[in-house]
Amino acid sequence: MVDVRNLTVGVLGGTGAQGKGLAIRWAQAGLSVLIGSRSAERAEQAAEEIAEAGGGSVRGCDNSECAARADVVLAALPWEAHADTLRELRSELAEKIVIDCVNPLGFDKKGPYALEVEEGSAAQQAEALLPDSRVTAAFHHVSAVKLADTSVRHVDLDVLVLGDDREATDLVRALADVIPGVRGIYGGRLRNAHQVEALTANVIAINRRYKAHAGLRITDV
Repeated sequence: MVDVRNLTVGVLGGTGAQGKGLAIRWAQAGLSVLIGSRSAERAEQAAEEIAEAGGGSVRGCDNSECAARADVVLAALPWEAHADTLRELRSELAEKIVIDCVNPLGFDKKGPYALEVEEGSAAQQAEALLPDSRVTAAFHHVSAVKLADTSVRHVDLDVLVLGDDREATDLVRALADVIPGVRGIYGGRLRNAHQVEALTANVIAINRRYKAHAGLRITDV
């Protein structure tokens, strides 16, 4: 597998639950992590909290600096801010591997459901907005609660990694593998990201019914 321990990982939306949770785990694994936010002050505060939780090298900055300074960037943005944020960062993200973990979901009295996306999926929207980047999709079904709970030493799940660039998907799989208990599994081309994003609605429904923090495991691999 690819050695990722010398990389700087940027997390756009790193003050949100999922982005912050992954940042905690990557920092604990010894990676250098940048927390990005529209507010540098909020990002710095989140970085301090991660450091207090036992993280290693982590600092906060605004989204533009995060995208420019990182070697690989995770987009953990709210869906409503997804397009505008990535559009603004096109130049900073050029030539970089971008991991999109955004789930376009709606919620009503019946529960969560997948939203239709004109490009097909959030990941394909990112690909259209970032033509000079190497866009992948991953980390859609990871429990933010488990990631943030540092007493959970072994996070029991597989991460599906999608993309059209073999080198990029191998690197993202390696980023999953540094989290104890997690495996990165190649899940197909980026055009199949819609199914993976939409499955998050089912996972949320499972969690609500069973009061759990469910994940996925792929058998016979």
